[in-house]
Amino acid sequence: MTRWTPQGRALGIEVTKLEGAKVWGRVPYKAELVGDPETGVIAGGVITTFLDQLSGMAAVLAMREPTTVATIDIRIDYMRGAVPGRDVLAEAHCYKIGKNVAFVRAVAYEDSADNPIAHAAAAFMLNTQKKFGANLRETKK
Repeated sequence: MTRWTPQGRALGIEVTKLEGAKVWGRVPYKAELVGDPETGVIAGGVITTFLDQLSGMAAVLAMREPTTVATIDIRIDYMRGAVPGRDVLAEAHCYKIGKNVAFVRAVAYEDSADNPIAHAAAAFMLNTQKKFGANLRETKK
């Protein structure tokens, strides 16, 4: 999923493991992702995007039939800045699927989820058409 989005490709988001309704990933450290050149810390927006995209993928993995999802709400609690020069890792788990909404928790870190950079709690709207692209319509120019 992250490779399907131009934003995910631009950030270099990689999916490293899939297991049930859980997904793990990595954002390689790159100078282009730094938010503060004086410290070398990756921008908070990169962490937010990373957690959002992995969370959306976890929601899709949790469903019996894959479908598209859209972020309804995501809350990010930042605990600290990312360590300069280090890749950022994350994991996301979809813990509840309702009729129209999926609920996901995620965490970003360098070495261990016990020392988080940020935690996320997200809700995703499920495409009730039950198939990819069902909500896409051709637009007139």
